[in-house]
Amino acid sequence: MLSELSYLGIFLLLIAMNTSPILMPPTWIVLASFYNVDPTLDKPTLVIVGATGALIGRVILMYISRFFRRFIGTERKSNLDKLAEFMKNKKYGFFSASFLFAITPLPSNLLFMAYGIMKVKNIALFAGFWIGRTIAYYIMLSISTVTLKPFLELFDDSLVGILVADIGSLVMIVV
Repeated sequence: MLSELSYLGIFLLLIAMNTSPILMPPTWIVLASFYNVDPTLDKPTLVIVGATGALIGRVILMYISRFFRRFIGTERKSNLDKLAEFMKNKKYGFFSASFLFAITPLPSNLLFMAYGIMKVKNIALFAGFWIGRTIAYYIMLSISTVTLKPFLELFDDSLVGILVADIGSLVMIVV
């Protein structure tokens, strides 16, 4: 169904996935799956769609997380406020943290939930995340033809292979 919507369907799926705080497959696996199943997709366009959808989803998660600040104890609020102030005083604090979480397999949902609870408003964190994800997704899509495609060919129906890969990644995340 989403493949019929092409890039728009992928974009909407990624926003929804990245809005969820837990138990979603890594976005790069979803992108790599679409890329390997539909060879007509343009890699640079897919990377930009993926990074933008992931960013929008994480920003939504960040703003939803602000609501939960009222349920946190005063000591924890104080610690988070000190951390936010520390990062504001560093020239590239928010950019660096977001970039590192985006380019590595670290779970960025927790980072954006913390940003939301800290009530951070800084464009550098969005820029760092988008640039990091763009680089990471391009690398992952580039190597997915070598790693994911042979795995998918083990199955008669590539959709079954994608589901097995996604379920396996969810199990690894939980473990």
